[in-house]
Amino acid sequence: MNPLRSTLIALSEQRGLRALAERSALGSRLSSRFVAGVKVEDAIRATRELNARGISVTLDALGENVLEEAHALRAAGTYHTLLNAIARERLDANISLKLTQMGVDLGNGIAEDLVSKLAEKAESVGSFVRVDMEGSAYTEATIALVRRIHAVNGSIGIVIQSYLRRSEEDVRALLREGIRIRLCKGAYQEPAEIAYADKAEVDASYVRLMQMLLTSGIFHGLATHDEAMIREAKAFARAEGISPAGFEFQMLYGIRRDLQEGLVKEGYRVRVYVPFGEEWYPYFMRRLAERPANALFLARNLFR
Repeated sequence: MNPLRSTLIALSEQRGLRALAERSALGSRLSSRFVAGVKVEDAIRATRELNARGISVTLDALGENVLEEAHALRAAGTYHTLLNAIARERLDANISLKLTQMGVDLGNGIAEDLVSKLAEKAESVGSFVRVDMEGSAYTEATIALVRRIHAVNGSIGIVIQSYLRRSEEDVRALLREGIRIRLCKGAYQEPAEIAYADKAEVDASYVRLMQMLLTSGIFHGLATHDEAMIREAKAFARAEGISPAGFEFQMLYGIRRDLQEGLVKEGYRVRVYVPFGEEWYPYFMRRLAERPANALFLARNLFR
């Protein structure tokens, strides 16, 4: 793994640095490159702007690894507020959440209860819940929970990471149940026995999984800013006669706006992941780790 990427991922897990960064004006200013703001209103404003450009949105109220039930309940309440706003303003948007934010570490079933209720709410307003994938310690639990909820409510999907060696088997199982998938490369530090470390292996896995998704007849999202992966997907879809309306490219807020708009002009569906909230530090550091050019961009602007 790239040493800079390893360092940034390690820093993302430092609680002391996180507390300092999230309280500082400089940290908030730097994070604004990738985070829409700290309030629901900031996220809704960003959604309106993206929708006006022909781009769909998935909204993420930042937060993870909560250790108190009250915090999980508060996070779920924010998502209910978002779904109400999506319905009220007829926004082209859905929501993304993490199970550790919903209290899965508490071990009392609260996470499944909260996510089930959010899926019910999303179904009632014509929206959708995407459960993000976290580190490998949560992979099995995340897949199992999504499968259980999907069995009674189809308004829920999941994220699969191409750098995990198990992902091809997981995708086959999820597709058999008709579960919608967002495919990404992965942004956590994982041991070599469970995750590919070499970029070429991660990319090859991404292409294999992308081909499985596009030929499944289910609507999926391909999350990437890698133009080589985008070219592979477009070429494969054309060769297989798959309509651009049959899937979507997904990208992150603040990254490659030119690429987003170019795909829309070509007739492809694009969805942007819009995070917001005061607990932005882990997300921000993982975005820097995914693409070192992001860190260089911020450094240049900071020195200016």
